[in-house]
Amino acid sequence: MTSGGDRVAFQVVGDGPVDVLVTRQPSFPVDLMWDEPRLVHLLTRLSAFCRHIWFDPRGTGASDGISHTEGRLLETQVEDMVAVLDEVGCEQAVVLQLPGIGTALLFAATHPQRTSALVLVNAPARIRRAVDYPEGSPDDMLDGYLEAVEVAGHLQAEQTAPSLASGDAFRRWSDRASRLACAPKELVWRMRSVFDVDLRGVLGSVQAPTLVLSDPAGPWAASHRYVAERLERAVRVDAAPREGFVASDSEAMVDAIEEFLTGELPAVHADRVLATVLFTDLVDSTGAAARLGDRRWRQLLATHDALVRAELDRFRGREVKSTGDGVLATFDGPARAIRCACAIRDAVAALGVTMRAGLHTGEIELRGDDIAGIAVHVGQRVASHAGSGEVLVSRTVADLIAGSDIELLDRGEHELKGVTGSWRLFSIRD
Repeated sequence: MTSGGDRVAFQVVGDGPVDVLVTRQPSFPVDLMWDEPRLVHLLTRLSAFCRHIWFDPRGTGASDGISHTEGRLLETQVEDMVAVLDEVGCEQAVVLQLPGIGTALLFAATHPQRTSALVLVNAPARIRRAVDYPEGSPDDMLDGYLEAVEVAGHLQAEQTAPSLASGDAFRRWSDRASRLACAPKELVWRMRSVFDVDLRGVLGSVQAPTLVLSDPAGPWAASHRYVAERLERAVRVDAAPREGFVASDSEAMVDAIEEFLTGELPAVHADRVLATVLFTDLVDSTGAAARLGDRRWRQLLATHDALVRAELDRFRGREVKSTGDGVLATFDGPARAIRCACAIRDAVAALGVTMRAGLHTGEIELRGDDIAGIAVHVGQRVASHAGSGEVLVSRTVADLIAGSDIELLDRGEHELKGVTGSWRLFSIRD
C-alpha cells in the first residue's frame, strides 16, 4: 500500500475483535517476524484477543525510503500509520507502542478519532535529559549507545535483549533482522533524531484511555512514570519486560494488555485535537492598498488567496478562514506546516508584497468549521512577533521537527500578549 505515493510494507495477524496497530523501533522488518520463535509466541498470544497490524515505517524494512532532506521522522511515521489503517479498512484502533519514543502519543493527539486506546510499553515522551527533565538519559549514555551502533552498523543483541544475546540462534536472527530493518546511516540518523524529540507538550492533548507499562527497576522507569502522571486517562502497570519485548519476561506484558483491551474501553470524543496552527498576513497591507487603489488591491488579494489555497492543498493543510490579508490554517504535521508557510511567502512575493507567518502546535477545539482554544491565540501572537518575510515558530513546534533538515534561529524569549509566561521563539532559516 502507499503513503504519500510511497510504498509501506505491513502484515495483519490474527482475527480477534479488537484492532491493534503496532509501532516500534526498527529492530526487525515485518518479513522476519516469523523466524524468531519467541516473537512468534508473542504474535500468537496477541492473536488470541486482537487483530494486530505490524508495519515497516518508510525508511525501514521492505518499505520505500525517505530522503533525509525531507526527514520528518515522527510526522512521516504518523502518516504511515494513517495510511495502513486506511488500507486495512480500520476506522479506529488501539495503538500499541513497543519500546521507543512515543510515536503513538503524537498519533493519538493528532488523530483522536482514529484512536480507541493506547498501550505504551517503555515509551517515554522524551529520551534525552534536560534541566527541566531529570528523568531523561544523560548525554554520555546516549552518545555511547549511538557510537556502538555506528561501529557495528546495526542494533546489537546486547542492546535489544541482553539475556538472549549469548544464544547463537537468537544472535544470528537479531543481527540479520537489524541489518535488513535499516541501513546503517539510516539507523544512526533515526536514532539521533529520536534522541532529540520532545513530546512532553503533546501529553495534555491525548484523550484516549492509556495503559502505561513500565519496568519499575529499569533505568528509564522515571521517564515512564512521568508520562503516566501527565496523561488524563492513564493507568500504569509495572509489567513491561526489562529487555526487548521478545525476551522471556514478556508474558506479564501480554497479560496486562489482554486484560486492558478485553474490558470495556470508554469512548473518545474527538472535539479536541492536536494541530499545528498557521497564521499569515501581509506586511503593511494598509499602505499597499493605498498605493494600488481599491480595484488593483482587490485583484491582488484574489490572486493572493488563490496562491495560498494552492499551497495549502499541496501541503495538505486545512484552511479555517481568511483573515482579510492572510489566512488561518491547520496541519496535522508541523514540518509540512513550516514548508507550506515558506512556500506561501515565496509565492506571494512575486506579487510585490511581503508576508509574515507564525506557527504553534497545541490542542485546539473543533467548533464546526471553526477552531478555538489557547493554541489558536498563541499562534496568532507568535505571528505578530514575526518580522517582514519571516516565518516564526514556537518552541513546541521546534521540539517536534527533530530529524528534519529545517534550520532554526533562536529568537530568544518573548512575552505574548494575553498569554502567561515567556515563550521562546525560533525563526526558519532559508
